[in-house]
Amino acid sequence: MASVFIPIPIQTIEEAQELPSLTYRLDLDAGRIVGKIDGREAVEQAIRKAIITPRFKCLIYDHQYGSELEDVIIANSAARGYILAAAEGFLRDCLKPDTRILSISNFNIDLQDDKAAISFDAETIFGNMQITEVI
Repeated sequence: MASVFIPIPIQTIEEAQELPSLTYRLDLDAGRIVGKIDGREAVEQAIRKAIITPRFKCLIYDHQYGSELEDVIIANSAARGYILAAAEGFLRDCLKPDTRILSISNFNIDLQDDKAAISFDAETIFGNMQITEVI
């Protein structure tokens, strides 16, 4: 039996495109799925979800997903200076796996008792956005 050669088109680097970001819209406060989102809204939700998901504690995710911010902020033994110094690094590490996020800047953290208000600007493939999250 003769073999048949079927050419497969090869995608060059210039033709490669970012995968769609269509996902479920989550009401993170109520813990419900409420539709679907894509593009800018999906990236904004992904940023918020990555920040509030504790790293190493959710077996559904690998060790690259989530953040260690909550552990540092609510740790009674963590000095205020350490929290302020380490938080931006933990945030950058948390968002690094998402290729839709190009950079973050203007990081600010406001500590209040055992909570922290974190704000920063995120440059994404869908444009710039300002993110604010309370942990």
